[in-house]
Amino acid sequence: MTEIRPRNLTREGFAPFGDVIEIDEVVANQPINGGSTQRFDLATATISGTNAQVQISMARAKPFSLPYELKMVERHPHGSQAFVPVRPARFLVVVAPDENGKPGMPQAFLAGPGQGINYHQGTWHGVLTALDAETDFIIVDRKGDEPNCDTVTFDTPFSVLA
Repeated sequence: MTEIRPRNLTREGFAPFGDVIEIDEVVANQPINGGSTQRFDLATATISGTNAQVQISMARAKPFSLPYELKMVERHPHGSQAFVPVRPARFLVVVAPDENGKPGMPQAFLAGPGQGINYHQGTWHGVLTALDAETDFIIVDRKGDEPNCDTVTFDTPFSVLA
């Protein structure tokens, strides 16, 4: 079984796969509500297809532990997909580059408290993988007429290390 060592989630490292959603000194902001609130635009939802709409959902994810056995990945050809924990929590983010319509070698990132992610449209990624405790997430993705989830199961699973 091939082992994958996760890296800390950073904007630069994750850029080929999507956006890191977090407020820090790098992000520009604009005052709203008469200056009592700072707004941070962190990611853009993208959608395509017939009768496509942006959908906002919530999910409750059971925790996994590391090492984690990665058996499959999925992608959404008709929309981006964002996951933002409701409370500060760690979660595992697994992605893979596209190689002629199939996932390449997976990479893993550890999202820390205060971070969320937005997968680019068509990005191969693992399932929502909470760590430490059951975690509620806000999900922003696409709904529409066309199927929007391609899955690939690996012949040999990968082991994502602690």
